[in-house]
Amino acid sequence: METKQWYMEYRIHKNRPGLLGDVASLMGMLDINIVTINGVEDRTRGMLLQTNDNEKIDLMGKMLRKVDNITITALREPKLVDILAVRHGRYIERDSDDRKTFRFTRDELGLLVDFLGEIFKRDGNQVVGLRGMPRVGKTESIIAGSVCSNKRWNFVSSTLLRQTVRSQLSEEEMNPNNIFIIDGIVSTIRSNEKHHSLLQQIMSMPSTKVIEHPDIFVRDSEYTYEHFNYIVELRNTPDEEINYDAITNSINDY
Repeated sequence: METKQWYMEYRIHKNRPGLLGDVASLMGMLDINIVTINGVEDRTRGMLLQTNDNEKIDLMGKMLRKVDNITITALREPKLVDILAVRHGRYIERDSDDRKTFRFTRDELGLLVDFLGEIFKRDGNQVVGLRGMPRVGKTESIIAGSVCSNKRWNFVSSTLLRQTVRSQLSEEEMNPNNIFIIDGIVSTIRSNEKHHSLLQQIMSMPSTKVIEHPDIFVRDSEYTYEHFNYIVELRNTPDEEINYDAITNSINDY
């Protein structure tokens, strides 16, 4: 049987001396390896485990559920949010209604870059929307995530260097393994026929596209929210309002 990773999380009711050692000893006896371990949120511990026998995971879970000092809250194949929770010691905030929407603040840029980097490592068609006010760090996070994933990035449209609206890309730039960065406002309000044709070609490619200001992009194009795999929101503070009138006005000032 192939070796697989598992994510286990448990809440601690009484953090007595030797508790972690007892849990680790049980895993050792079952030949389950601990890949990573970290505290996740308050009085909760997360682990990435590895084994080539799924029955051992089931057995371990049944045994640990009999331990009075802890409660198993998760035992599953790891999701992206689980892997990042163990690395960073906290869960990414998600929208309770739209589970593909993830929220970050500017002081969490390291977590955001790691999140984007893991997404960018995946092959095939992916569309990521990135909401946020000007100068909050959207484009910089995309570039840093591309570096983390060891992939090249291409600006299809952008305001990073004044306004960029590309009409064509070279053969090397059109490599599906690249990350394509699109400003949803610039590509809709500054678009011409050649740019629109290029945009359609890129959107149909089996590659990763990151669209800043996805709400304007959806409003003023033929694409819908169904095309997006992830929506990321980046704010300076948790209560900051993302105001599209202000964003559109700032771009019109260029």
